[in-house]
Amino acid sequence: VQLQASGGGLVQAGDSLRLSCAASRLTFTSYFMGWFRQAPGKEREFVAAISDTGGSTAYADSVKGRFTVSRDNAKNTVYLQMNSLKFEDTADYYCAALRYGNWRYANDYDYWGRGTLVTVSS
Repeated sequence: VQLQASGGGLVQAGDSLRLSCAASRLTFTSYFMGWFRQAPGKEREFVAAISDTGGSTAYADSVKGRFTVSRDNAKNTVYLQMNSLKFEDTADYYCAALRYGNWRYANDYDYWGRGTLVTVSS
C-alpha cells in the first residue's frame, strides 16, 4: 500500500493550497481517508476525514469553515482544500487510510503516507 501526499509549499497567510493524496495497491473505496498534521514540537493532530463514499466528512474545530476534504474514487485520490491559511496551519500534513475505527484517532488508521510540508508565513 502506498499513500503519496503532495501539494505542500510556502504560502502567505490568507492564501490557499490544495493537498492531494494518491493511493495505490489499496481497495480505496473500502477505506475512510483522513488528514492529520504535525507541527514542530507538537503531537500529530486530526485535521479532516471523509467516508468511503464521500458522503460524510469531519473536521477539527480549528479548520472548520476553511478546509474542505473531498475524494475522487475513480482516481483513488483524496484532497484537502485549504483556504484562508493561517500561520498556525504550518505543519507536515499526512494522509491516512482507515478501515475500521474512529476517524479522529490516529492510532485507528491502518496506512499512512509521508507528509507534505505546508509553511504559512505571517
